[in-house]
Amino acid sequence: MIVATAGHIDHGKTTLVHALTGVDTDRLPEEKARGISIDLGFAYWRPAGLEAAIGFVDVPGHERFVRNMLAGVCGIDFALLVVAADDGVMPQTLEHLHILDLLAITRGLAVVTKTDRVTAARVDEVVAGLRALLATTGLSGIEVLTVSAVTGTGMDVLREKLAAAAGAAVHRHREGRNFRFAIDRVFSVAGSGTVVTGTVFDGAVSAGDRLLLSPSGTEVRVRGLQMDGRAALRAQAGERCALNLSGIELADAARGDWLIAPALHAPTQRLDVKLTLLASEARALRHWTPVHLHHGARDVTARVSIPRGAGIAPGESAPAQLILDQPVAALRGDRYILRDQSALRTLGGGLILDPQAPARRRDAGLRAAQLAALGQDDPAAALAALLACSPAGVDLAWFARVYNLDQAALAALEAGAQMKVLGKSPPLGYAVAAIQGCEAGIAQSLARYLAENPQALGMQIADLRRACAPRMPAESFAQLLRLLAEAGQLEVSGSSARLRRHVATDNPADRKVWARVQPLLEAADFEGLVLAALAQAAGLREPALKDFLHRKARTGEVVSVTPERFYLRGTLARFAAIATAVARGLPDGKFSAAQVRDQTDIGRTRAIQLLECFDRLGITQRIGDLRAVRRDFESILGAAPPAPAPRSTPRTPAASAAPAVAARSGANPRNRASRR
Repeated sequence: MIVATAGHIDHGKTTLVHALTGVDTDRLPEEKARGISIDLGFAYWRPAGLEAAIGFVDVPGHERFVRNMLAGVCGIDFALLVVAADDGVMPQTLEHLHILDLLAITRGLAVVTKTDRVTAARVDEVVAGLRALLATTGLSGIEVLTVSAVTGTGMDVLREKLAAAAGAAVHRHREGRNFRFAIDRVFSVAGSGTVVTGTVFDGAVSAGDRLLLSPSGTEVRVRGLQMDGRAALRAQAGERCALNLSGIELADAARGDWLIAPALHAPTQRLDVKLTLLASEARALRHWTPVHLHHGARDVTARVSIPRGAGIAPGESAPAQLILDQPVAALRGDRYILRDQSALRTLGGGLILDPQAPARRRDAGLRAAQLAALGQDDPAAALAALLACSPAGVDLAWFARVYNLDQAALAALEAGAQMKVLGKSPPLGYAVAAIQGCEAGIAQSLARYLAENPQALGMQIADLRRACAPRMPAESFAQLLRLLAEAGQLEVSGSSARLRRHVATDNPADRKVWARVQPLLEAADFEGLVLAALAQAAGLREPALKDFLHRKARTGEVVSVTPERFYLRGTLARFAAIATAVARGLPDGKFSAAQVRDQTDIGRTRAIQLLECFDRLGITQRIGDLRAVRRDFESILGAAPPAPAPRSTPRTPAASAAPAVAARSGANPRNRASRR
């Protein structure tokens, strides 16, 4: 248990710690000369029967050293509020009590000291006033003890109460947290180098660990550690320790820095917070007020940004954003204190909600819902609430960092959450219900678009995202479409998507075009027709025919062998069957284009074009000047249909033009000998 003293100057805090531990925490020559505490002092006491020592942080009580006091009370478990019986409650008693209350310290003892100097009636009067003062704070239920460190009166009771509190303390260490350590003192030891002392906020540390000094980002290694003046193997959350570091010079570290696991390093200068203004303030806190922010052991100047430029009345709490002049290493759930621009009085404080606050708040309602979610201490409840109000998804890497969850803890949280993870940089979590709604919207949008545009190959993915999930990042939306395609619900091709059952040529106009084109392609057989000749024979405009054939190619009924020559799939299957038969008739299965050409009525150029198409489809593989069958063509083109029977009489006017066109294309068998 870590105990911090609190109270006005010269009320006996240091004397009390000395009586409990035997350690004089005033270590500086100036403190000895002036008889007052200026900086933090540290001492340990190990009560009989307790495994761990109680650590004491003795803070200065002078108003000029409140900054040092604030550095000492960060990360404590227990407060020892000290009031001298002769003076009673004084200004720093009140300020220190306000600070403890703003830091949400609820465990402690109030001690009235110097009882040997006053009458019993005076002691009773101070005790009554102190209880009345505590009644309005988070320490309202603590006991008030009366002692004299000089005569020893009441000291045994104080020791007994402290030991009982330490024995009943709930240890702060929780699994699944990354290491985090607030530095409150930096010094050098001859032969060892740089040493830092402070409080472990989260996780654990051992010798040999590699950490980052934040916010600077300097990498360090832990050479060794001590606790209670003794060498130790490990320190964990809720314990004070000293760490001997390598990789850093004395001037590179300072009070207020943090030692953290690398995963937590994300310096920030913008914090979304819940801010409580002290009821003792004379006026409301206004927008853009300059302040001193005390976070951990650090003090930085900042400005207070209040939504809509409003103010916060004394005694009230409200959301605000703090814009800092220097970066800090903060996490969600950290407590902070605000003091005025001159650092003369405490204004208020509260809880950090989002340490990586956005600069702009475009949707005030949405942001308010997100901050309300971040107000929950339970990560699972916070994640569920964030998923419910975040249409753009929840950045899981950010969530793990601000809630300080290691990879195992995040994985367990994801497994128990009703969410779907999309994207990789970063991974984003979406509520399952939201994804289901988005999937339904995608199906409806595609059906509506394709009904209105039956000849379209599909709807542009960018337009589909704008219609169904405008706030979802493009990467996440693309992955969602891929998952739907894998499930057989739609098809994605290039930059467009369509329903799986949609055929871009299944409409009356295209069926008429196909009735003209199909017989011509059948009659052209292996020779095929160039696009211009096919358009002329079919009586169609070449651009319109090209668009039609490309759409038809999506159905697989035709295949583009060259940009200007399309074939029926069945025709290619018959040619593939011939090539396969040739390969099987050869000892090594390797064949040339000429060997396949000799089994058909086409020239070498056309045979090579068809075989190159097979190479692209993965049916054949080129090996030098030869080829080998790589894959069964039926899995790609289907079974080879019978060769078309010769026609004595054309079935349509368009078909009657096929022989003449074919002849002009060089398909007439009588020309074969001359070509050879």
